[in-house]
Amino acid sequence: MENEVKQKESGRRLFLATAGAALCLASPARASDKLDAGGLTFLDFATLDNGASFSRGDPIIAGGPSPPVAKVLGIDSAKGFARIRFEQIRVTLAVPLGWQATEDWERGVGYSSDKRYRLVVWRVDFDYESVKDAEHYASTKAGAIQARRPGVKAQARKLGDGTFLVVFENAPKAQGDAEQRVVFDVIIPQPGNPRLGVLLTLGVPASEGGRGIKLLALLKESMKIDW
Repeated sequence: MENEVKQKESGRRLFLATAGAALCLASPARASDKLDAGGLTFLDFATLDNGASFSRGDPIIAGGPSPPVAKVLGIDSAKGFARIRFEQIRVTLAVPLGWQATEDWERGVGYSSDKRYRLVVWRVDFDYESVKDAEHYASTKAGAIQARRPGVKAQARKLGDGTFLVVFENAPKAQGDAEQRVVFDVIIPQPGNPRLGVLLTLGVPASEGGRGIKLLALLKESMKIDW
């Protein structure tokens, strides 16, 4: 939570350290919910630089001034996004123009030029995380974060397409942040194999949570996963 890029609060250690802290998912009556961009497009989050940002290094990001950059499959300036391939985790998604993207052996990372918006994409092995499936992961992570950071408010719920959304409010700001954060998790179970999934995390300034969840809708809609 302190740093979405490093995801310090995710993983087996979190669940073992906070056993019994799970929350119940929101009421089944809300199971038809879906993420909605509310009329916004990638143009609302983009800097129209024809994709130049994706070839720049960043000395602040782990790995030094030349970390491994993610592969750019294409630029759509008219729609304001680049299609990015995170080869190590076999995930492709659209990222606003003007952002940067990098990856390592376990995750893909994207962030806006001012670093206020940050996303991370992971593969998740639910057995390794000591949970039985995506639903158990969502509720347990929500409860675990709240137990370890009492100021954080978390809610987990199932979306109509079978994925799970966890929203963390009042998340602590990291170095360089001007305010607290809102962090969104979307957990996508692998069809036919409930023991595996993909986690998409987006962190934004608390004052921009409304815009952030609309960007999350755009990111999720654009995501292609090679299972």
